[in-house]
Amino acid sequence: MFRRRMLDRLEHMLDDAVNGTFKESDYDESVLSRVETKWKQFLNASALSRENLERDRNRIKELVSDISHQTKTPMANIRLYVELLGERIEEEENRMLLEEIGRQTEKLEFLIQSLTKLSRLESNIVEVKPVRQELSGLLAESLEDIRPKAEKKEIELCCAYAGGVSALYDKKWTKEALGNVLDNAVKYSPEGSGIQISVMEYEMYAAISVKDHGIGIREEDTAKIFRRFYRADALQQEDGAGIGLYLAREIVRRENGYIKVKSKEGKGSEFVLYLRKEDN
Repeated sequence: MFRRRMLDRLEHMLDDAVNGTFKESDYDESVLSRVETKWKQFLNASALSRENLERDRNRIKELVSDISHQTKTPMANIRLYVELLGERIEEEENRMLLEEIGRQTEKLEFLIQSLTKLSRLESNIVEVKPVRQELSGLLAESLEDIRPKAEKKEIELCCAYAGGVSALYDKKWTKEALGNVLDNAVKYSPEGSGIQISVMEYEMYAAISVKDHGIGIREEDTAKIFRRFYRADALQQEDGAGIGLYLAREIVRRENGYIKVKSKEGKGSEFVLYLRKEDN
């Protein structure tokens, strides 16, 4: 009888803790009373930890937002000054230097934006909220965004998708993930080549494939390319910060999906984003 009463009380303690209504009963020297006291101490410590965690999260949110806001004006001013100087400078050597300032400004702006997105995602300042929707809009907007870069290199974007496939995804963030994969495909593909985008449907997943005919990835680098800030030795002189693929994987992972890559050095790469079709 005593054991049953103790188990019932322990069950009530756990239920009250889950509901946030736990109160310690009058203390006596019994084992159950000592357990209640320890349990109350644990809950108080946990509540304090949650408060500290939420406080730290808010501080990070404010810091990231402040950095993002404070850098916009200087970057815009630099671009403006570059344009104004470009109208006045005639010497070829000075013009070349000015163009290089413009390129470096674009790189810095891209890096700031990428780090801001990464910080917001990792600190859960923004949440990835998948909803069931068709893939046409995602593909159309992603291709439209990357098309200017592809046209500069005369790279043909070929999308073989007839429509009708739906999946669970957050359009804004998945567009970021797919855009990063497409950006890499364009960046590391030779001029005049092509990139194929297709959709495959499986029982549990809808898969978006991006296949290029670029430089490919060495076998020893395949397992590392999704690491944050990782860049292969052969790409150290290329533009980039090693954030895009890491960010893409994190976004898709938070949607309960995953990314796979098939590649061979010198023979191109294929990245496949697997998006869940149904809730777990």
